[in-house]
Amino acid sequence: MSVFEVAMLFCFGIAWPFSIYRSYKSRTNNGKSLWFLYVVFLGYVSGTLHKIIYNYDLVIILYILNGLMVLADILLYYKNNRMKKLSAVSDQPSALTTD
Repeated sequence: MSVFEVAMLFCFGIAWPFSIYRSYKSRTNNGKSLWFLYVVFLGYVSGTLHKIIYNYDLVIILYILNGLMVLADILLYYKNNRMKKLSAVSDQPSALTTD
């Protein structure tokens, strides 16, 4: 286990709760890149698999925890996107209304 690997994962991990909170509270995806979230998630999955296959140690906990936080942010992205589409549809005037 490398102290530098732990420090890197810890520092990256600190940012995700703030990102998740912002996505949840704002209910928008402004400033978010779904592609970026998937790339980061793939990175954490790869790191986890490396720890399982080649070098199992307790750092795997940080990889899993960070991966779960990125997954939560991805799910919030889809939730916020769906809410935006539903809001856009409900804001449209109905063709059935009469004046």
